[in-house]
Amino acid sequence: MPSVRIPTPLRRLTGDKDEVTIDAPNVGQLVDGLEKQFPGIKERICDENGNLRRFINLYVNNEDIRFINGLDTELNESDIVSIIPAIAGG
Repeated sequence: MPSVRIPTPLRRLTGDKDEVTIDAPNVGQLVDGLEKQFPGIKERICDENGNLRRFINLYVNNEDIRFINGLDTELNESDIVSIIPAIAGG
């Protein structure tokens, strides 16, 4: 099953787990699986239309899904999905 790395700001939703596994064929279904296991996490990742929020980046094996197939990006058993909140600074 693909592993999902959970950033610190979202760990309160996962019981402080920094990594979880979700059985899903693509990123969109992985996000739905996260929501089933950890209610409230999807609204932090996706907007009300189900699109990835602008300030959230999802990577599959260090590749930004926006440059692959977005939420339709296919997953394999050994994939690592990282949720990366954008950080603003100046």
